[in-house]
Amino acid sequence: MKLTKTLTAALTAALVSTGAYAQDIAVIAGSIEDAFMDKIKKGVDDATHMVEANGGTVQYLRTQNYENFGPDLVTLINQAIAQGVDGIAIPVWVPDAQIPALQMAAEEGIKIMQYNSGLPVKADIGAINYFGSDEYAAGFGGGKYMAENGATHILCHIQIPGAINLEQRCQGVSDGGTGAGAKVTVISTPANLDGDVTGTAEAMKAELIGDQSIDAIISTADFGAAAAANAVEQTGIDLKIGAFDFSPATLERISGGLQTMAIDQQPYLQGFLATSMLFAHLKFGTEISTDPVLTGPAIIDASNVDAVKAGAELGAR
Repeated sequence: MKLTKTLTAALTAALVSTGAYAQDIAVIAGSIEDAFMDKIKKGVDDATHMVEANGGTVQYLRTQNYENFGPDLVTLINQAIAQGVDGIAIPVWVPDAQIPALQMAAEEGIKIMQYNSGLPVKADIGAINYFGSDEYAAGFGGGKYMAENGATHILCHIQIPGAINLEQRCQGVSDGGTGAGAKVTVISTPANLDGDVTGTAEAMKAELIGDQSIDAIISTADFGAAAAANAVEQTGIDLKIGAFDFSPATLERISGGLQTMAIDQQPYLQGFLATSMLFAHLKFGTEISTDPVLTGPAIIDASNVDAVKAGAELGAR
């Protein structure tokens, strides 16, 4: 009996030391064609070092594009469930499709950590916490900023129709802009133009030529700012340009006076915190008392752009 207990204890220790009780998590993200998701991936990759050092694993799962977004996200959720993960970190972009799938995951005992999008539906999926920006507040601040800096008619551009976070952004722009005295018009371009600067510039040109009272554009995507800059170059229309998120090219446009501002949400922190905190909750039972944890918004303009450039060069801003 004593020998049996000794062998059992030794076997248990060996199983623990070899990671048999490791925590395995899946981080689900957007399109492989979306450069914004690369910043989230850097955060996930950096957090993965900690996860692996403590015996866990991380799978980073992305959709191919945004043309079949809701069903593609459900496919990735079902893939994670089938692979027996202990936790899923995920944004909620398409609630009607994602919520039932995530509720099914929760029923299987899988813990959900939310990041980047869908804060209003956090309770519906039973998420542990949320790491990201308040999209409505970010849009409100952006619309208010443009109006207070001289815009009288703002065009808010959505690149993926129906995505809840983008709809919230433009609702915020509309409320913030109109509250500060500007008119706001919302347009959506087809999802197959996501990331297409030339095609989106053509759509923006049509709006600018059709209504020459438009004197500002806020795009819900960084590439939309590049498209707006192209439209300005081709039409000669005087336009204030803003967008959610940014790239090194965006920062150079702001420095050069070709773009007015960008709205930052720090995607690196979203990926890093969602991954590391989900794993820590599973492994150590830790929780953060602040809920949600907001990584934005913040306005980047000529007054602070130089301070952001160093982090951008390292791929983390």
